[in-house]
Amino acid sequence: MDNIIKELYAVIEDRKENRDEKSYTSYLFNKGVDKILKKLGEECTEVIISAKNNSKEEQILEMGDLIYHFLVTMVELGISVEDIEKELKIRRSKIGNLKAERKPIDEI
Repeated sequence: MDNIIKELYAVIEDRKENRDEKSYTSYLFNKGVDKILKKLGEECTEVIISAKNNSKEEQILEMGDLIYHFLVTMVELGISVEDIEKELKIRRSKIGNLKAERKPIDEI
């Protein structure tokens, strides 16, 4: 999945730089961050609903939409795939990171 995410990210970046009136991605960038975030929120909700409906086919479609809109948001905010990879690698290296197991600072 790594390559397709980076490929899609690159296409989205290109749509931001080279707007095409027939492109949905360009439309989102033209409308601005509020529209992009609204669509991201809608897709999150649709993923939740599809999960509750227990339809794998619907879930795959909605998760694809969510990932696409997530990538559009990343491009709009200037966050790269590498930025997210770096953060996830940091988190992966942590051990005993369950919030329930953390002691309050005053107990340390």
